[in-house]
Amino acid sequence: MGAMRCRTALLVLIYVVAVLLLIPVLLVCMLFRARAPIVGIAKWGMRVSRRILGLPVDVRGLESVDPSLPAVFMANHASFVDGPLLFMLIPQAVRVIVKKGVGRIPIVGPGMRFMGFLTVDRKGAREGKARIEMAIRAMKENADSFLIFPEGTRTRDGLLGPFRRGGFFLAVGTGAPIVPIAVRGTYALMPHGRWYVGRGRVRIDVLPAIPSGEYTVDTMPALMARVRTAIQEGLDKGDA
Repeated sequence: MGAMRCRTALLVLIYVVAVLLLIPVLLVCMLFRARAPIVGIAKWGMRVSRRILGLPVDVRGLESVDPSLPAVFMANHASFVDGPLLFMLIPQAVRVIVKKGVGRIPIVGPGMRFMGFLTVDRKGAREGKARIEMAIRAMKENADSFLIFPEGTRTRDGLLGPFRRGGFFLAVGTGAPIVPIAVRGTYALMPHGRWYVGRGRVRIDVLPAIPSGEYTVDTMPALMARVRTAIQEGLDKGDA
């Protein structure tokens, strides 16, 4: 694992230097309210990261995603690398709801907020509701898509955890379809508590979209169960 520790440390160093060099670009984009260049740079950075780490990723089902239509992408959360990988692979410029602590990171935090990411304190129910309402407005007014990890946090044992309701309020409130995603292999690469990325292969299955328009807040538990079952079945298909 020594080589992978070195690769991860190199990647962190490259990120720090790149972020510092991109400050003028970020300021110009913010001045002209141009979000697309920042999204493009971020996706490019994720692709470079994957190459530096030598991370093989097998993806199935992505061809079924229509990048012109807003959707709520929901995936299991096994590792820190899940978010960057999915942000890179999903064709839409997805917004993400992240923990408040991430939004406090210098340069990175303001950049995320400019890209439309929303920060939330998981312990604050009122704040969480306000963020979901903001996300609903963004989807309705701008046709934005969102990436949600319905477990709310990374798994500590590699198993799919219970789902939280926030992302489902977003889907029901907008009528946008939910696209379940099963991510396998990332837990072994970087489980909770490990700072470096190990060796292994990642398998990502983008599953058939589930319409949310027929559900209401009262019937939302059935939607949650349907999405969880889809992701669990995707995880049960075999080893990544």
